[in-house]
Amino acid sequence: MRIAYLHGGSIPSFFANGVHVMRMCDAFTEAGHEVTLHSLPGSATEDPYAYYGVRHRFPIRLVPAPDHTPDGYRARGEAIRELLTGDGAPDLIYARDPYALAATADLAPFVYEVHQLRRDLPPGAERELLGHPRLARVVVITHELARDLRGAYPDLPGLPVVVAPDAADPPETHAAAATPVLPGRPDAPRIGYVGHLYDGRGIDLILDLAGRLPAFDFHLVGGTAEDRARWEDPCPHPNVYFHGHRPPAALPGYFPLFDVVLAPHQPKVYTWGRLDEIGRWTSPMKLFEYMSHGRAIVASDLPVLREVLEDRVNSLLRPSGSPQAWVDALTELVADEALRGKLGDEARRQFLERHTWRRRADRVVAGLGLPDSAGTGGAR
Repeated sequence: MRIAYLHGGSIPSFFANGVHVMRMCDAFTEAGHEVTLHSLPGSATEDPYAYYGVRHRFPIRLVPAPDHTPDGYRARGEAIRELLTGDGAPDLIYARDPYALAATADLAPFVYEVHQLRRDLPPGAERELLGHPRLARVVVITHELARDLRGAYPDLPGLPVVVAPDAADPPETHAAAATPVLPGRPDAPRIGYVGHLYDGRGIDLILDLAGRLPAFDFHLVGGTAEDRARWEDPCPHPNVYFHGHRPPAALPGYFPLFDVVLAPHQPKVYTWGRLDEIGRWTSPMKLFEYMSHGRAIVASDLPVLREVLEDRVNSLLRPSGSPQAWVDALTELVADEALRGKLGDEARRQFLERHTWRRRADRVVAGLGLPDSAGTGGAR
């Protein structure tokens, strides 16, 4: 099947949406589809395939917007329309970009993927897409978001919604990443966090834990230079190490070095610049990467995370506002190697069964009645 993937963000970039999009295009290609990604150009000069560590060199078309306004994005959508019509209409349009999708929706059946309720679109714009006759499917990342999306459009009761959480790749399917040399004490337990340092990600909780557990070393991988400085400069704890942003392709080298990994999300989670609050709907990609590496996870006990995690089955879940409960969980896991192994093994088993990018790619297009819509092989 020929798929045109429409992305409203930039490639390459620091943002998680770029990782998601590149991994999905890689998985679609692995499944035998012909995918062309249409993206905004990024500011970085790295080779995007190497930067993200994808296996396939699917075509990427970098289509700029004249400016970052609704009119600018609509103009970009028209430019993408010209590219698609010049190529001949694809079999399927797969879009996370409502502006480009609005300009191209009549060209082919389309799947619209949303990760939050969009409050930034012109009035009626999303409703028009959701009521469009060529809408084939709406993909959301959590059941909470599915409920809220249906509630936002009660006059569209037949929305074809599929819930597909974020995902990860099995580490063994990629070239081995270099193993970094971590600072810190050689005999201290290593507690890891991988992800952005935005408000609501629980960075303040991690620093609190570091003060309460001086015998443990805490490693935070990720974050822009600005966000890193905001947390690192005032940090008084010598057992905390900020590693900053790393290319997605380099991250698999870090996970095996951690004894325990943290997902300390708060009830309210903000995106870059506090532009949006997404805590009710979040599906953290790093959570699935933790699972893929069989790490023992301590995570916040939130309804949206319980869609994937279960206490003492594939993780330990603790109240996001109770640091002492997290201290007790970390102390228990560090002291009990068998429990760490049990939780990590079950997390990896569930990941392989449910949460690989390939399984997700197969799921979101399965049964659409389009050419080769199930891919060329079984889910992986």
